[in-house]
Amino acid sequence: MSSLHAAGQNLIQVSHLIKHYHLGGQTVRALDDVSLNVQEGEMLALRGPSGSGKSTLMNILGCLDRPDAGSYMLAGQDVSKLSNNKLAEIRNIHIGFVFQNFNLLARATALDNVELPLHYAGRSDARAKALEALKMVGLGDRGHHRPNQLSGGQRQRVAIARAVVHEPSILLADEPTGALDSHTGEEILDLFKALNRQGRTILIVTHDPNVALHCKREVVIHDGKIIADKPVDPNALAQLKPEAG
Repeated sequence: MSSLHAAGQNLIQVSHLIKHYHLGGQTVRALDDVSLNVQEGEMLALRGPSGSGKSTLMNILGCLDRPDAGSYMLAGQDVSKLSNNKLAEIRNIHIGFVFQNFNLLARATALDNVELPLHYAGRSDARAKALEALKMVGLGDRGHHRPNQLSGGQRQRVAIARAVVHEPSILLADEPTGALDSHTGEEILDLFKALNRQGRTILIVTHDPNVALHCKREVVIHDGKIIADKPVDPNALAQLKPEAG
C-alpha cells in the first residue's frame, strides 16, 4: 500500500478552513472555520444533511479543491496551496475515491474500469493488479462484464476495486450506499470495514446516521461548521440490527 506517514502527527490535519461560493448576489459559506484531525488507520463518518458542507470538505481533503483560507496538512505537508499538477500527483498516488453513482465507464468492462488508475500512472502490471483487486472485492469472475450486466452492489464493488487498485493510503467515499438497497449497502459497508482492518484510512461522507454506526468515529457538520465529533458506540449497530429484521 502506498503510504503517507507523519511521525507523531495526524495523517490529516485541517485548521480553520473557510470556503465561500458566490451564487447570484449571495455568498455561501460552505465551510466556516472548520478544523479536523484524522489519524492513520481511522474509519470516520462525516455526516450532515444536504448543503451542510460535507462534500465541500471531502473535495478539499481529496485534493480536488482548495480552501479560501486555512491550512490542510497531509502527512505533515501543507497541500492547501500546491499547484494543480502537484495536487493531481497526490490524488493519483495516495487517495482513492468512491462515489454514490459509481462513475464507471459504461462501454468498458469491469476489468478495464479497474485498470484505469494504473494506466494513468504508467504501470506495466495494470491487468494483473486489476484482476487482483476484483478478486479482493469478490468479483474475480466478473471482469469481462460491463456495468449494465452487473447489479448495483456489484458495480459499487467494481468502483471500490478501482479506488484501491493503486493501493492508496486514504479512501474517500461519498454516499457510497446511497444508490443501494439496505442489504446491499450493509455488504458494501462490511467491505469498507475489511479494507480498514488492512490499514487504510477511510472517510465516509453520508447523511445517514445508520451508515455512521459502521464507523469508529462520527463527525457531524451543519451549515459549514463541525457541531459534533465523537467515537461511535460499538454496541449501537448490534442494537439496531434486530429492529431492522
